[in-house]
Order: sequence, then C-alpha cells, then structure tokens
Amino acid sequence: MADASAGGGSLDDYPTIDPTSFDVVLCGTGLPESILAAACAAAGKTVLHVDPDAFYGSFYSSIPLPSVPSFLSADSSTPCPSSTTASSSATAAYTAVDLKRRSLYSEVETSGTVPEPSRRFTVDLVGPRLLYCADEAVDLLLRSGGSHHVEFKSVEGGSLIYWDGALCPVPDSRQAIFMDSTHRSKEKLNLRDNLKEKTLLFRFFKLVQSHIAASSPGDKDGEGEASGKISEEDLDLPFIEFLKKQQLQPKIRAVVLYAIAMADYDQDAADSCEKLLTTRDGIKTLALYSSSIGRFANAQGAFIYPMYGHGELPQAFCRFAAVKGALYVLRMPVTALLVDQEKKRYIGTRLASGQDILCQQLILGPSYKIPSLDMPSDASDSNLTRKVARGVCIISSSIKEASSNVLVVFPPKSLQEQQATAVRALQLSSNVAVCPPGMFMVYLSTPCTDAFTGKQYINKAMEVLFSTQTSDDSEGHLETTSKNIEDTKPVLIWSCVYVQEITQGTSGTVLSCPMPDENLDYRDILESTKQVLRSLCVGKFYSHFCTCRRYRPGFFLAHHGSFRTELYMSIASASLRCLH
Repeated sequence: MADASAGGGSLDDYPTIDPTSFDVVLCGTGLPESILAAACAAAGKTVLHVDPDAFYGSFYSSIPLPSVPSFLSADSSTPCPSSTTASSSATAAYTAVDLKRRSLYSEVETSGTVPEPSRRFTVDLVGPRLLYCADEAVDLLLRSGGSHHVEFKSVEGGSLIYWDGALCPVPDSRQAIFMDSTHRSKEKLNLRDNLKEKTLLFRFFKLVQSHIAASSPGDKDGEGEASGKISEEDLDLPFIEFLKKQQLQPKIRAVVLYAIAMADYDQDAADSCEKLLTTRDGIKTLALYSSSIGRFANAQGAFIYPMYGHGELPQAFCRFAAVKGALYVLRMPVTALLVDQEKKRYIGTRLASGQDILCQQLILGPSYKIPSLDMPSDASDSNLTRKVARGVCIISSSIKEASSNVLVVFPPKSLQEQQATAVRALQLSSNVAVCPPGMFMVYLSTPCTDAFTGKQYINKAMEVLFSTQTSDDSEGHLETTSKNIEDTKPVLIWSCVYVQEITQGTSGTVLSCPMPDENLDYRDILESTKQVLRSLCVGKFYSHFCTCRRYRPGFFLAHHGSFRTELYMSIASASLRCLH
C-alpha cells in the first residue's frame, strides 16, 4: 500500500546518481512504465527509473484513504520545481527545456465521514478494475515471475446486471442459465416461453464455443457451418445485430453486450454510438470470459483481484526490474528535458537535485506535458477529449447477500432514459485487505464526454445501490428497506466522486505512457505498452519476457482469506538497489 505523503527538500536531500548516462530513463512508476522498465532491464539495457512521489504506482497506485482527497485535488498544472544547478561541461552541448505537468483529475466531491481507523482503507486510483483469469496481464505476471510478489482473490460473488429495477445474476455456465429464474422479459412469461428463452441463450453460448474451437490454431478444417465457425459476414456485423439474428431477447442481449462483452456505449444507438462493437470483437471478449472460468482450480468465476489493491502490480514489475539491474529513485522529480539543438532531439533529463542524466531513450508518465521542439512548450499538449467519471464508496454491508466481492453492471438506459454509457460498480471486502472487516469498498466508473453527465450517472447508480445514513439512524442500524432491489440496501457511509482525463500514449523523441482508461481490464493498456516496446527495439524480447517461466495454475491465488505477510520477502531489500 502506498503512502501519498511526498518527500521533498533542499538539493542536499537528494542522492547523487552514478552513473550519469543510461540506455533508458523512465519518469513515473505507473503500470505501463513499470512493465517497460522490467522488459528493458531484462533485455540487458541500463535503466534509471525515477518518480516524484514517495511511493510506487503513480496514477496506478493504491493509497491510504486519508490521502485520497489531497492526491486528487493536487494542482499538477504548474511547472515542475526547477533547479539551475548543472554540470558546466555538459551545458555547452545541450540546453534545458522546463518540463510542466498537467492536472488529470477534476470535479472532486466527497461526502460523509470516514470510519476509523481510516488508514485501514486502501483506495485504487484505477478502480473499478479486474483481471480475467485468462488475461494477458495474468500471463505476463505468471511467466515473467512477477506473480511471486503479488497474490489474487477471485470475485466469488460473480456479476450482477441491473434490469427493470432489479439486480439479476449473470450466468457463467449451462447450469447457471437454467437455474436462474430472473431471465425473462418484463411481461410475465409462461413456463414454456421462459424455457425457450433460456434455450436460445444456451444455444448462443454453444455457437460461440464452437466458433472458438474451430478458430483455434490447431484446427485444420474448412470454414463455415461445417466447422462450427461464424461466417466472416456475421463477424463484420455490429454485435447487437448478430445477437438479434440469434433471437435473443433485450435483457439477454444486454447481459451479453454489457456484462460479458463489456461494451461501454449504447449499442442500440448505432448512429450516435462512440464505439460500436463488432461481432468479431464481441466474440473475442466472450472467448476470454469463457476461457477464464475454471482456469484456476481455486478461483470462482472469470475475474480475480490483486490483494492489497492494484498498486501491487506496478510494484511487482519494479521489483523484477530492480533484480535485473534497474536503478530506482523515489521522491525525485524531473524538472527539465535536455535538448540537443543540433540534432533536434531530447537526450536526457534534469532532476530536482540539479543533476543532468543523459539517455538514449526517455519515457515519461502521462501527467507530463512534452514540449515540442518546433514550437513553444505551452503550444504542445495531449488530446484530452476523453474522460471517465469515477466513484469510491464505503458501505456497511454487501450488495449481494453472503458475497464478499461482486461486480455490478448498469447497461445504458437502465438508470435513466438519457443514459448513453454503461456504469460498472465493483464491491470489495476485507478478504482482499483493502478495508476492515464488516466494511466494504465500492468503485464505480463510466466513460463520459463532460463531467456533469458522468457524475450524474455515477450518483444515480449510487442512489440505486445504497441508502444514505441520516442523523436519525441509530449507531447500530446500518440497513434500510428497499423495494426495488432486495429487502435491504447497504448504507453509504462515505463517498468520493471525481472525473479523470484519459490520455493516450504517444511516440516520438520522447515516449509517454497512457493514463488508466475506462475499461474493466488492462488489455488496451498492455497493447499500448507493447507498441512502445516495439519502438524501443525490444518488441521481440517481449515474447520471451512473457514466456520465460513455466507456472502451475492457481499457485499464486490466496487460499480462503489467508494473507501471506511474507509477500515481498522473497527478494532481499539489498538487491533492489533502490535509493529512497
């Protein structure tokens, strides 16, 4: 768990770094930067990895709850603290361009009182976020050895979808389909119609499984229905049109689109949909979902969550990089970029200590504004058109009875008619070590184009899931009646709603890494990271980096709530070569 108290002081407080030249210098220890550092170090490159904060993870970290409001409200839009101290022999060869940072969080609103002890609550800055059991991120951890430094818990409560004022379970097997009595249309259906609806859903899943099997690398059969493959024509269709061809009812389509294929935008509004999902992409996610179920013997469902929060993931890769020779320095801001004016390229950084560090390749975190060499620095900025509204809540009891961790999906138009994007909520309990026993953390998010609309959707979802605690409530009374969802609704004790900018990674003489996106998993972020690796000429090494270890499925999952206090003791601290 990170502590958000940043360190700082006079120039004498900063360590001197030796050597002063590296193959790669990275600023910020977010997940993309940490994976890049690990891959570069394992490829034999000399790596310097610095971070202005006193903790690992940057915008991908997990921080104590008391630090959340100050972290989100920190003004990063001012220039980095500058220092004019530099090597006189070096300044003749290059010039320094001041580096500025931008604020990536806005519209922060908190309400309620944080329960004590407040520091026992840990907040993920990337929440809600999960990993599929069969996700590439899990393979990367397993095969690179990063899983030695982090454990996971399964989301044993499964997924729920909000439909017609009720929370309904998302089926993940044939047994679940036919046992669930909630998959029916708004009108009352007789037994025959209900059975027909479930049979259509089962046939659809069977069709998807046949297509996946026929599309596997080992399949040598021809294409088409004979081999079980979906036709190319259907694969190019909008996924919702393909689902309609399968005669699936609106609710079942919503389950497939938003709770399994994880579409973000209203797929019924094809003309205005910002991201229309094709059948090909939808089937790909369904295949990932299907292969995740049962991959690990001690994992229930398709999803897992890292114990102690997602901030453990960048730490795991940083430790891997340190063992491979990377040098780490926390509490070390970068104040300027060094420019070779003759070659018109960046060749290094100036640190807050005043020391100049030269490098062949420079990689910056997403909060840095990269000044263009052809125009004033104020004229260069990233495209900040995309946003995601997020919410963090503390509640008194579980959303789903007898479940510790559960995912809830609100499809478009389920909260209000104008709702154009899906809202997702992830409940976590003390069994993943993010809150005290008897309390629950809930993360919510939805993509948005403006802050008002995004926060409106988040607040509406909170109203549906929780009741607010009033002054008349007795100290022990933490549940109220709810006619719409269940007999009881959890009481909302504390909440924070805010908006985050989504920045994309950029390439050039300086590479920048992306912010956490609106997705539930890391697939897009990993793909962006692989593109950076290719530009660093270590793309071929990435495959070796991902397959360098054999693994036993399930060995890295925590068993029945037991926490291993020696989680990070497998590597001696002396071997980390970290300067703090």
